[in-house]
Formats: sequence, C-alpha cells, structure tokens
Amino acid sequence: MNTPVTIIGAGLGGLTLARVLHVHGIAATVYEAEASASARAQGGMLDIHENNGQLALKAAGLFDQFLEIIHPGGQATRVLDKDGNVLLDEPDNGTGGRPEVSRGDLRRILLDSLPAGTVCWGHKLTAVSPLGGGRHVLTFANGSTVTTDLLVGADGAWSKVRPLLSGAIPAYVGTSFIETYLFDSDTRHKASAEAVGGGALFALAPGKGIAAHREPHGVLHTYVQLNKPKEWIDSIDFSNLATALAKVAAEFDGWAPALTALITDGETAPVPRPIHALPVEHRWERVPGVTLLGDAAHLMIPSGEGANLAMFDGAELGKAIAANPGDVEAALIAYEKDLFPRSASEAAEAEAILMVCLGPNAPQSLVDMFTSHQPAK
Repeated sequence: MNTPVTIIGAGLGGLTLARVLHVHGIAATVYEAEASASARAQGGMLDIHENNGQLALKAAGLFDQFLEIIHPGGQATRVLDKDGNVLLDEPDNGTGGRPEVSRGDLRRILLDSLPAGTVCWGHKLTAVSPLGGGRHVLTFANGSTVTTDLLVGADGAWSKVRPLLSGAIPAYVGTSFIETYLFDSDTRHKASAEAVGGGALFALAPGKGIAAHREPHGVLHTYVQLNKPKEWIDSIDFSNLATALAKVAAEFDGWAPALTALITDGETAPVPRPIHALPVEHRWERVPGVTLLGDAAHLMIPSGEGANLAMFDGAELGKAIAANPGDVEAALIAYEKDLFPRSASEAAEAEAILMVCLGPNAPQSLVDMFTSHQPAK
C-alpha cells in the first residue's frame, strides 16, 4: 500500500499535522502503536500558549472547540518554601494567555476532527528502509508494510524515524520526576488541597521540589522533582507502592506535612520519569522525503512548551506542505529552516528554567522569574 503522507505517532503534534493537511484538502495517514484512542490515560493538564499552541489550533480550525474545554482557574500559580510559607500567589484572572486544558480532551478534539480511518491503531513501527527518491518502506510489528512519499516522525522521545536523519540519542539530564495523584482532595486531603490552591504549586529547594497541579474533580497531580543519578531512580522498586513512596518522601524530611502528604498519601503507583533531552542545537542535514516534529525533533527538559511546540511544528509543517504542492523537498526545507532555531531557543530556555526551579537560589529564583514577567501595575 502507498500513502503519500505518512505520520508516525498519534500524539498532539502528529494529529495537528494531519488535521491541518485535511483543512487544506491533503490526505494523510497516521500510524500509532497503541491499540486504540483509549488504550492509556493521556496525562494531566496542559497550558496552551498564545504564541504557539493556540496558533496551531487556529490553523487547524479548532480554536472554538478548544475554548469549550478550558479549565477555569487553572492558570493560578503559587510558590512555597519547604516550610509551606507562601512566597508568591497569583490568581487566575483570565488574562494570562495560557489557559489550562486536559491533554485527553485536546487529543479527543483533534481525533474527532479527522476523517474516519485517518489513524491506524495497533501499528507499531519496527523498521524503515529508504527506497530512493525520497520514498521509504515501513514495516510494522503486525507484519504489514507501507510505502510512502513523505515520512514524518511524530513518534516522541525514542523515535524510530529519527535515526534516518540523526545519530543523536536522548541523554539523561540529571533530574528525575516521580508522578503521583491524590483524589477527592478537598474532602480527603484538605491540607494538601489548600497548599496547592486553585492551579499550580511549586514548593522548591536547591536540588529538589514538589510541583503539583489541581485538575478537575478535586484531583491533585504531583510531580516530585529530584536531582539524582539515574542509578538512584533505577534502584527503587516502584511496583511496591509503600516502599517507593517512603524512599522518595525521605528526600523531603522536615518539609511541611501538607507538602510531603502529596507524596506519602499518593493513591496511584508512583511513576518514575527520568528526564532525557536531545542536544539543545539538535539539527540534521536534509534527507529526501523525511522529517521530524515534536519530541522526535527536539526532546527537551519539561518547561510547559513541549505540547505547544509539537502542535506548532505540526501546523507549520502542514502549512508548508500546502504552500508547496507537488514539491515535498521545498516544503521540508522551508519547515526545517524555522524549526531548528525555534527548537534551539526553547531548549536553551528549558535548561534555564530547570536551573531557576532547582538551582542554588530556589525557591526565590522562581519567585523572581514570575515577578519579573508581570506587567507594571
């Protein structure tokens, strides 16, 4: 089977590309390893920014649907020290330009906007071979094969498409996140719910932090942040809930109980997320018929920009393809010319933000960053 435009990965970036192409009357096929749209939970809340994510949704013709799924109050931000003292408390006044939405809701909007059959579920890419002339043959774990005139790797951190373009491999940055959840928090975890407030909480100290976010229905979603060797994280048996939580919580001995309860009271198996990144200046030489977007192109330290950048990449690539009918290479040259400096700038900013959050002057460094960005009263 031949599909002119083939997208590997049905994340937000790949789906945005497929949707923008559809808006311009160009068919695409998305191949996704997961068995269905509901095969796994889609993570927590995303703040969608005016300068990239929202522009992508406008290019996709989905901005009105996006407005309907915004979580009111989600832009509120507070910074605490380890004793629970509030150092910064910014309410969500609706003018921040970074409204919060559920990743799952956003993905649903994108999926629903595509023609039936656009996404082929249960297709895990196992091999890619160039055929010459920019064409590639793809082999999937289910035994099926596809040839394509344009291959787009939207397949995340450990992309199977990236090796066609680059030998770069994501490297551990020295920081790990551990993810936990509390449910029905306003009734069952009142102190922690009050500490988090209405939106995002950052309780920080040099080398460690507890970041949490209030999600709809009283859910508190926590990311514990620790500067630790990869071996330290790997040594924890995360299948043993009590032992794993105790080991992580021990790093916060003496912190305010309302904060440490976000760890010790965790109601789901804690999920370790060692943070990996590609080189800040990651780029590649033009290879006919293939390109990357999102984490496949520029995996970086989490900074609130990952989903926004992936969607923006998808929209920009879709517009470039539409603007260069019949000339794939011209489209890819135009797309990558802007992609590389944009990605490098954001990756460098992400490194700087991590230092602000976990560096020697935390938490005051984060307070200073937020206050310096506020408009003058």
